[in-house]
Amino acid sequence: MAGQEVRFTVGFTIPAENLEQFKAIAQAMIASTQSETGTLGYDWFYSSDGSRCRLIEAYVDSDAVLVHMTGYAVRELVPKLAAIAGITGFEVYGDPGTQAGTILAGLGAEIFDLQAGLSR
Repeated sequence: MAGQEVRFTVGFTIPAENLEQFKAIAQAMIASTQSETGTLGYDWFYSSDGSRCRLIEAYVDSDAVLVHMTGYAVRELVPKLAAIAGITGFEVYGDPGTQAGTILAGLGAEIFDLQAGLSR
């Protein structure tokens, strides 16, 4: 449904020798994503030892998800990130739309449909 916020959670494991390279790619992804006006949040959280990371993303609607999924960060930088770190989980909350949903499924994302809730 257009107009419905969509959120992602992506989990990573990072070998110690790749941590600095991982963080540099993450910074490049943040810089690239800043120009996407439909991106509400794009936050990277690291465990205290730097061996794990959670990326929390939020988009205004499915159109914004498609812009991100076809943009530079996903097309060019996600493959570099995946080459140096393991993806431990990828969940999508809300309807990302048909085209973005196909891309997300190809990346291993599990999509959860909103059934009920409260957001402010």
